[in-house]
Amino acid sequence: MSGHSVDVLVVGAGPTGLTLAAQLAAHGIRPRLVDRSRDRVHESRALAIQPRTLEVLAGLGITDRLVALGNAAVQLRLHVRHREVAMPLFDIGLTDTAYPYLLFLSQAETERILADHLITNGITVERGVALSSLRSGHDAVTTRLRHDDGSDEQISARYVVGCDGAHSSVRAAVGIGFAGSSYPQTFVLADTEADGIAPDAAHAFLSEQGMLFFFPLGAPASWRLLVMRPPGDATPPDAPVTLDEIQTLTDAYTRGTVRLHDPVWMTNFRLHHRAAAHYRAGRVFLAGDAAHIHSPAGAQGMNTGIQDAVNLGWKLAHSLRGVADPSVMDTYEPERAPVGRMVLRFTDRAFTIATSTNPLVRFARTRIAPAIIPLVLKPKIGRSYAFRTVSQLGIRYRTSPLSLNGPHAPQHGPKAGDRLPDAPIFLDGQTSTLHNALTPPGWHVMLCGPTETWPADELTEIHHQHPNLVTVHRLSASNEPDVLHDPHERALHRLGLASGDTAVYLVRPDGHIGYRSGEHSLTGLINYLGRWMPPSTSTPSTRSASPQAEPHGQRDAP
Repeated sequence: MSGHSVDVLVVGAGPTGLTLAAQLAAHGIRPRLVDRSRDRVHESRALAIQPRTLEVLAGLGITDRLVALGNAAVQLRLHVRHREVAMPLFDIGLTDTAYPYLLFLSQAETERILADHLITNGITVERGVALSSLRSGHDAVTTRLRHDDGSDEQISARYVVGCDGAHSSVRAAVGIGFAGSSYPQTFVLADTEADGIAPDAAHAFLSEQGMLFFFPLGAPASWRLLVMRPPGDATPPDAPVTLDEIQTLTDAYTRGTVRLHDPVWMTNFRLHHRAAAHYRAGRVFLAGDAAHIHSPAGAQGMNTGIQDAVNLGWKLAHSLRGVADPSVMDTYEPERAPVGRMVLRFTDRAFTIATSTNPLVRFARTRIAPAIIPLVLKPKIGRSYAFRTVSQLGIRYRTSPLSLNGPHAPQHGPKAGDRLPDAPIFLDGQTSTLHNALTPPGWHVMLCGPTETWPADELTEIHHQHPNLVTVHRLSASNEPDVLHDPHERALHRLGLASGDTAVYLVRPDGHIGYRSGEHSLTGLINYLGRWMPPSTSTPSTRSASPQAEPHGQRDAP
């Protein structure tokens, strides 16, 4: 087979690739999605979904299914030296998100729900299909796919996105470096049943030799166990694991108080921390583990990959449909690469503290931390800071070219590049939230303050120049038809506005603020829209998007 053409070829059908395909479909682009594996994962692997991930997936209409199947654990219990310390990290009264918790759910279930969503949109994962070569040109990327029956297929794609993991064939094909190293320790993972630990909580057993974790799963087993082998243990990562062996490791941490039985899956593994030198080479992009891998500390990996996909998806779709300047895709790496580096630093530090054999670190881990952590997290402000760090609610793109604070921008509240906070409102007399009101794909303008403020001719200009792409909303304490009614001004205050203040916010398709100002005129907003979505390209077209000038060079796959 040869000569096939697609807009976007997504290589890799893990959570990142599935989310990217779903985002592209939501914005009017039908991608092709292939994966070398013949079946999706059935083990838990990644097991926690962060609040920000639940927010961005809510726009696809699947978050309710994830929440229904998952376990919103609200407590971490530390076990150290005959002492148990309960740490209620998530009961902090956080009101600017509908998901103030860490949701424990097997990656297998997350992938199944995402794949089911794609099927309803007419997109299926083509399994047993591997990328064997790639050549990136000025107008398209020529790729060769190898099917598991031995047949080859050549296709031309306007863009290729590598979501194919740490051993990415896409990354190798374009010659992007993947710097980093492996941690020296060997770990054991198991999805298993366990007696002797309280349900509906995560458990961490601290000792001088390291840490053992139990995370509540529900399926395919009640618990995910993660434990480090003792220093000096020479067991190779590919060696088989037995239940007796894991029980011995568990006894060393729990003093024999926890009994394992009926394991579903057991494996040794090694951890790596690496980052791609670039997230883009011309018409080829990287996302998820193909761009960054790190330890599982803080449950950041899968969530970071999904949010890579959300960030890239709408930009690719807008450019392909001709509704945005192609340079919008140049903002993907500047926005997401700093996030990847930040996650790498955070997880590396947390992992080092958890596994170090340094006497001072071991003493701090087993003697100081259990006493200090509850005191730090006891005030809600301490728990809120910790929660926002882990939950990825604090990720922002303030230095992005897409982020602009206009004239008289409010002094308080979220700035351009920040995530739009959620808040309760009324819409047509029914209870709702800001995020729900801004769910439909596209850009959303929020005109805040008295409803008579905004010039009718400028509103008409926005509607005329950007039909079916920009939706205008009014947010006001006044109860009027078609107004996002904020009777108690909670949403307005969350935006940093006092009673009677006027402001305009432009919210990007991924829920981040692109532009904001405090002026009564919409001239700044119109200019911003004109920069990124020129009126001449504000309706769908087949105009080809030009690639980024790539200074790094490219090479063909072998």
